[in-house]
Amino acid sequence: MSGTESLTLHVPSLEELAEVLQNGLKKNFEDVKVLVVECPDLTCQPFAFPVKGICGKPRIADVGGEKNIFPAVRFDKVYDINTVAKEIQLPGAYMLGAGAVAYRTIGVNAELIHSIKAETEHEPAVNGSYLARVNPTDGECVLEKYSEKYKDCDFGLTANLYASEGQSGKVIEVKANKRTGGDDFVGSMRKALEQHYGEKTVGLGGTFLIQEGKAKIHVMPHKFPPCNFESEEAFNHWLKYYEMSAPLICQSVFVSRDPGLDLRLEHTHCFSHHGDGGHYHYDITPDTIQYLGYFHPAELLFRVDRPGNYK
Repeated sequence: MSGTESLTLHVPSLEELAEVLQNGLKKNFEDVKVLVVECPDLTCQPFAFPVKGICGKPRIADVGGEKNIFPAVRFDKVYDINTVAKEIQLPGAYMLGAGAVAYRTIGVNAELIHSIKAETEHEPAVNGSYLARVNPTDGECVLEKYSEKYKDCDFGLTANLYASEGQSGKVIEVKANKRTGGDDFVGSMRKALEQHYGEKTVGLGGTFLIQEGKAKIHVMPHKFPPCNFESEEAFNHWLKYYEMSAPLICQSVFVSRDPGLDLRLEHTHCFSHHGDGGHYHYDITPDTIQYLGYFHPAELLFRVDRPGNYK
């Protein structure tokens, strides 16, 4: 793993962030309510996380990147959650977010929906992650609990992770219903941060539910093409797109701006308990869409194994 870079983020108060998000979301949703609340017990359904909350030494890890996928796929880029936890100076961290499986471990491409508590000196890792892949026979999406087939903590190519001690505590609760504007739920929040904080970099992570409605989701096909991607457009055309229905549980990480670390500004993957899952793009039922999310600002950002820092 190449060198890890770090950045101290701007951390506004939860109350200030709630107001900024409220004002930003009102530009795109008819019914918006943003409050500071106690984090619900995330071990309960529908989340079923291995920890109760998303508080305690919060930080973001941007690992690898899309440049590991196009123009040429870097099959050698395989990472381990336990190693990443040490790289970001939080062994035993709970991490949620969006990434890709390690192709050489799984044998096919798949979207990885991270929900995993890294190992400690005294306890093994607890992997509650999901993977979403394309069935090569019928082209349908297959959602699987990662730990039911695979016992490792690997992922590949790229991931955007929000890490914490997994503790209970105060978080920002975001409700947004009936989309009236052109920006999606995550994009609305990220743009609100960007516009309000300018040159200050603010990062948030958390989980949200699509309670009603449908969303556009993509899943990578099960095999990479035999030749390199000619462009990002070619890569996007290669992806398999679906319309997926609520309820969906989404793991999301976003930052207001890139301070020169080649960051992915937002990345969200979702899973469900009815077989749907993958990379969230936006909702496609604006009149009926309902979102409910819980977020927390990160104090630190770690850029792990940035493409361009290696050959």
